[in-house]
Amino acid sequence: MANVAITGAGRGIALELVKQHLAKGDQVFALVRNPAGADALNALAAGSDGKVTVHAMDVADDASVKDGAADTGDAPIDILYNVAGVPGQVGPEIESADFAEWSEVFNININGPMRTFQAFLPRLGKGSRVVTFGSQVGASTWPYPGYEAYAASKAAVHQLMHAVALGVADRGIIAISVHPGWVKTDMGGPDAELTVEESATGIRTLTEGLTQDMSGGFYKWNGEVHPR
Repeated sequence: MANVAITGAGRGIALELVKQHLAKGDQVFALVRNPAGADALNALAAGSDGKVTVHAMDVADDASVKDGAADTGDAPIDILYNVAGVPGQVGPEIESADFAEWSEVFNININGPMRTFQAFLPRLGKGSRVVTFGSQVGASTWPYPGYEAYAASKAAVHQLMHAVALGVADRGIIAISVHPGWVKTDMGGPDAELTVEESATGIRTLTEGLTQDMSGGFYKWNGEVHPR
């Protein structure tokens, strides 16, 4: 049995990760900005015999992250999924960048995973795995314009996790970033290539198979290395 913490757990791929880890018998700490509005998650928790617990955590807020992590207790964390994020403005931003929105995107997509990592760090140890959701949009190989703030934030989080991995290598903690694929979620839309079940299954399989030599890498949902 693993102890698993998941941010953004109220919907999409994160909610599916909750379901899959519950099915494996893991203890899941489901972290969500507004627990009262997370109906599907709450229903899942209610039928889990305590294997899924729901905790308030707004990754944009220092105090909320610290309080949310503390609310999960003091058990060691085997897997931390940093899933919570926002896309920001849709479409090209070259001539219409809203820098207040950019600050929000950077705060949630870059600072948020770091806040969460720091809050759980005392409970991470040798073999713990930290998996932060990146995106192919933040890779140098992405060929399309638009989503500039989102792209910049995801490029930054890839490098952030690489730096974090170097910083905790001597503790045996493994940290990576992952592109979840083009998924049928609110952001991906109905024409996307993958279902949430397919993406989550691939990410969970990748996570459970991580080794120390993979730490710092950027991977696709199916375990392949993603170019930066």
